[in-house]
Amino acid sequence: MEETNALVLGLSTTQFVIYYYLVLLGVSCAAAFYNKRQVFLLAFSLTLVSFVLGIVGGVGALKAVAICAGLLGFTAMVSYAFREFLIQLAESNVGASFTGNPPLFYGGLLIPVALFVLSAIMGWPLREISVALFIVVILLLAMTTETAKELRTAPLTAAFGMFVVFTYAIAGIFAPYIAPHGEAEVISSAFAPADSDMLLGADQLGRDMFSRIVYGARNSVGLALTATIAAFVLGAGAGLLAATKGGWFDQLMGRVADVIMSIPSLIFALLMLSIFGPSTPVIICAVAVIYAPRVFRLTRAVAGNVVVMDYIEAAKLRGEGTGYLIRREILPNSTAPLVAEFGLEFCFVFLLVAGLSFLGLGIQPPTADWGSMVRENATLISFGDITPLIPAAAIALLTVAVNFVVDWMLFRSSGLKEQ
Repeated sequence: MEETNALVLGLSTTQFVIYYYLVLLGVSCAAAFYNKRQVFLLAFSLTLVSFVLGIVGGVGALKAVAICAGLLGFTAMVSYAFREFLIQLAESNVGASFTGNPPLFYGGLLIPVALFVLSAIMGWPLREISVALFIVVILLLAMTTETAKELRTAPLTAAFGMFVVFTYAIAGIFAPYIAPHGEAEVISSAFAPADSDMLLGADQLGRDMFSRIVYGARNSVGLALTATIAAFVLGAGAGLLAATKGGWFDQLMGRVADVIMSIPSLIFALLMLSIFGPSTPVIICAVAVIYAPRVFRLTRAVAGNVVVMDYIEAAKLRGEGTGYLIRREILPNSTAPLVAEFGLEFCFVFLLVAGLSFLGLGIQPPTADWGSMVRENATLISFGDITPLIPAAAIALLTVAVNFVVDWMLFRSSGLKEQ
């Protein structure tokens, strides 16, 4: 065992330690020579930390630090490459080409919708393809030169978040093609170990854990996204109307939002699910009612700063109605903070849905869901098996990734500039 721990990539203990510190010191000196202050601080801080850890934990601690640094460097490279890919795509100005050609624009939007309807009516296996095409069209519409300018200012953390969201979207949309087995298919004995057919082993009923995690990306994220959209439709719609109309309607909506927000969200959700049953429509409605007041208050505050502008008064004097004011004047000037708030609310909704599933009141079996998977396989932790932590890590990774993107969007919408 000692000999195994002393060998790292075929190197002896002495060689590994020498090469490890040579690499760190070489990177530190090169960064200092080329005046890369952040790289120098990071590399030399890692050198000092490694020196202390090497004294305390020996080669094992240095090996762990090297693996973590390697993973961090790999993540940074992937994030940088993904950001550059998006910048190159945006610089082609595909979105302007779409919007400038009405037949191409409406055709690109209608074809995926038509494929989805046909797949629902005729039973054709085109739902995944139609959803993917629709998302691709929406993304291409956003690929403009203005988007390229914004992406150049995006930090690597935001690029990493976008890459993770992209990966989850692919897994969720094409889950039937990626998963080797069905989400409810029993193929082995309970808690069978991992093998060539089951990458992560089996759960308590003998179902493939990897397949259920892939399907969980569709079920868990899809439910949270649907509930977030419902909350935003209710909250943003009420907030825009309250800011535009004012008076008694504004006061009434404000008091209703205060009453709902005074009830703890988890208790309210448990009460709704206990009364109406833990079905998907009930979960969506309960979560929408819980988080709509938060969206209402933000929308009301943002729109309230817009409705006092001179161009709003000019539009009112022209005789424009409430619908025109909201659609053409208020909403375009409130988009940035609302988009950032959408990402933040998605994180809250996603964690709430996962918590409800962990308690047994969320997505019901045999449908794969990450929260319920943690609960169902929690006994494995007692035997030193980290399999139950994998769906928990999937939940945490998506939450962190979305927060990275939201932080960048909040920074942009605040009007601050990097020094």
